[in-house]
Amino acid sequence: MAFHIKIENVVASASLGVPIKLEKIVSSLDGIEYEPEQFPGLVMRLKNPKVAALIFSSGKIVCTGAKSPKDVKEAVKIIVKRLNKLKFKIKDGYRVKLENIVASAKLEGELNLDMIAFTLENTEYEPEQFPGLVFRMDDPRVTFLLFGSGKIICTGGRSIADVKRAVAKIDIRLKKLVKDNKNKKFM
Repeated sequence: MAFHIKIENVVASASLGVPIKLEKIVSSLDGIEYEPEQFPGLVMRLKNPKVAALIFSSGKIVCTGAKSPKDVKEAVKIIVKRLNKLKFKIKDGYRVKLENIVASAKLEGELNLDMIAFTLENTEYEPEQFPGLVFRMDDPRVTFLLFGSGKIICTGGRSIADVKRAVAKIDIRLKKLVKDNKNKKFM
């Protein structure tokens, strides 16, 4: 079954291999937030692609808010270019590592979360505290939030392929629950 999977957020990191003097960035570039008393890194916001980057004095960057792996790689490239203009000597050998992809999708029909929680292993469901059911999948290693409406959120994927495979697997798994328990309504 084909799903419309929407990437909501891509988080990635990169180690630039050189120390970064954060004060130099603050005094030279606009759109920087830096409050060292509250947080050891600075925040650089890019408009295109729309990404927030945490930059640390160690040379590590953490980007969040991207809508695709391509966007996050482009954002790091832009940041490196800006830093090199400030005379930081960052070589091209840095690697952008995808840390977490958050995606949403909609399954066919509504979900009976009580029955799913009762039947499916690796779930947590406490509707008094949160309206979604948490399901942890081992392969690929992701976590789902399932909602009664059929909407699902997948987090923890390290690639788009992981996310697609995980969504397809949860759909198959839920349909099998319905088939195996004909008298019980899961979807």
